[in-house]
Amino acid sequence: MPKMKTKSSVKKRFRLTGTGKVRANVGYKRHQLSAKTQKMKRKARGTMILSEADANIVKQFMPYGG
Repeated sequence: MPKMKTKSSVKKRFRLTGTGKVRANVGYKRHQLSAKTQKMKRKARGTMILSEADANIVKQFMPYGG
């Protein structure tokens, strides 16, 4: 059997934690930041753990764990 390919977009945007959860960057931090509240911008720093439903979708595209 040939190797399965990892989706390039997933490889760039997501990482797996040691326990197998999917870590992603928080969105809405690119432009028009003056219109967003300070609280929203503060919470969008760093990364977040995806919900189980979203994580299952992402994991389908990373057969070898990213």
